[in-house]
Amino acid sequence: MTLPHRLPIQGRIHNRVSDDTVSRPTPRVRSSRRSSPDAAFPTGVIRRRRWERSYAKSVAASDVLVIFASVFTGQLVRFGPGYAPVQTTTISRLSYSVVSVLLAVAWLMVLSIFRSRAVGVIGRGVEEYRRVVSGTFWLFGAVAIVSLLLRIDLARGYLLIAFPLGLVALLVNRWLWRQAMVRRRRADHCLTAVLVVGPSSLVKAMVRCFDRHPESGFRVVGACVPGAARPPTGGICVGDREIAVFGDENAVFAALHSAGADTIVVTATAELGNRGVRELAWSLEPLGVDLMVAPGVIDVAGPRLQMRPVAQFPLIHVGPPQYRGAQRFNKRAFDLVFVIAGLVVVAPVFLAAALAVRLTSDGPVFYKGERIGLDGKAFPMFKFRSMVVDADKQLALLVNESDRGMLFKVRADPRVTGVGRFLRRYSIDELPQFLNVLRGEMSVVGPRPPLRCEVERYDGTVRRRLLVRPGITGMWQISGRSELSWEESVQLDLAYVENWSMVQDLVIILKTLRAVLRHEGAY
Repeated sequence: MTLPHRLPIQGRIHNRVSDDTVSRPTPRVRSSRRSSPDAAFPTGVIRRRRWERSYAKSVAASDVLVIFASVFTGQLVRFGPGYAPVQTTTISRLSYSVVSVLLAVAWLMVLSIFRSRAVGVIGRGVEEYRRVVSGTFWLFGAVAIVSLLLRIDLARGYLLIAFPLGLVALLVNRWLWRQAMVRRRRADHCLTAVLVVGPSSLVKAMVRCFDRHPESGFRVVGACVPGAARPPTGGICVGDREIAVFGDENAVFAALHSAGADTIVVTATAELGNRGVRELAWSLEPLGVDLMVAPGVIDVAGPRLQMRPVAQFPLIHVGPPQYRGAQRFNKRAFDLVFVIAGLVVVAPVFLAAALAVRLTSDGPVFYKGERIGLDGKAFPMFKFRSMVVDADKQLALLVNESDRGMLFKVRADPRVTGVGRFLRRYSIDELPQFLNVLRGEMSVVGPRPPLRCEVERYDGTVRRRLLVRPGITGMWQISGRSELSWEESVQLDLAYVENWSMVQDLVIILKTLRAVLRHEGAY
C-alpha cells in the first residue's frame, strides 16, 4: 500500500512497535504539499530524467532500424528480392515478408520484456549486453517451438542469417551508443549527481574513484558528514576540488536541493541505523531520488558479493577469492591457449622488432630483468631491449626525478633508444613476456610484476599481490599505466586479486588493446 505523501513518514514510524528501536538520529522528513507531482521533484532529478529518457528513446529507435534491417537482410540473402512463400500446412498464403515483420516486432517486444533499455541498465556495465543476448536466445527458442507446434517450416538459412546478424548488430549498436555517452560524460554532460552521506574519509575515497572513472557518469556534488556543524563551516578537499558539506546526516533533504543531487549514497549506516535508512528510502521514493547503500567492504565486488536475507535481515555474503584450486587451473589453461594463438598472430611483429633492436644499437635483443612472481619466487622477465646496454648503471642519476614512491618511471628517459621509444609507445617491447607465460612464470592478466626492492618493502596487505601470477596486462594497464601513482597501482592490483574472474580477464584484454592503440600513459 502506498503511503500518503502528505504525512510525515517519521511521525508514523515512531508510533509503531519495532524491534530496532535504537536511539539514533534519523533524517527529518518534510513532505511537499504541491499539487503537481512533477513539481515535487528536485532539480537534479528532473535534469537526470530528461537525458535518461532522451537516451533511451534514441537507443530504442536505433534498435528498431537494426532489427528490421537484419531480418530483411536475412530474407533477401536467402530468397532474393522476389515473393517467397512459407511452407506450412496450417496457415495459407504466408510469405516471408510477413514472417520478417512479425519476427522483428517480436524481437523488439522481447527486448522490452527483458528490460534491455531500462534507464538503470543502458550505458552501465555488461548487464545491458547480457540482457540483449538473453532476450535474443530466448526468442530463437520460442520461434523454434512455435514453428514446431504450428507446423511452419521456416528456412534454416533465413534464421541462421537473421539471428546472428541481428544479435551482432544490436551489440555493436549498444556499444556505439555507449561510446557516445562516455564522450558526453567526459565533457561533463549526462552525469549522475551524487550526495554522499558518510564520514569524510569515505567521501574522499568515493570522489577519487568516480574521478578516476569518468565514464561511469557519477559525480559527487556534496556530502552530509555525521558530526558536521549546521550550518556547515567548510568543505572536503580532494585534490584541486572542494566538496561542499551541508551538515550532518539530518540535513539530507535540505542538501538534496542545495547540491542539485539526484542520487544519495549512504555509507554512514551505523549513524542512521536500520530505521533511519528505511525511513530515508520511503521519503525519497516520491521525490524520484535514487538511494544507494555502500556495504563498507572495500575492493570486493562482482561474483564474491551475494545478498542473502537471513531471518528477514539482509546480509551481504563475501565469498573467498577465486585464485586457488580449479579456478587456477582454468586460468592457466586459458593463458596457454591465448599465448599460443597470440604468438602465431604476432610472429611477424615479433621478428621485425627483434631485427630492429639488433640493427639499431649494440647489445642483446632481449632484456632480462628480475621480477618477483607467484608466492614470492623470483624469475627473469623477458622484454625487447628498449634502453642502452648500461642503463642499470645510470639508474642512480635518475632516481631523484621520480616522486611516485616505489614505482620508478620518468618521462623522456635519456636511456631509452629511438627504436625503444617506439616499442614502448605501442607496448611491443612486452611481447617476449609471452615466453614467461609459457614457462608458467606469468599470466596474461594479473598484477604488475614487481621488483625485488619493491617486495622487500611490502607490508602484509600489499603482499597479497603475490597470491597470483603477475600479468602481461592488468587493471594498471587499462587505468593509466605509467600515469598511476604507487598507491593507485597497489589498489588496482589488490582489487584484481580479490575479485578475479574469467569474464574480468576477457574485459581487461579487450580494454588493453584499446589502451595500446591509443598509447595511453605509455612512455
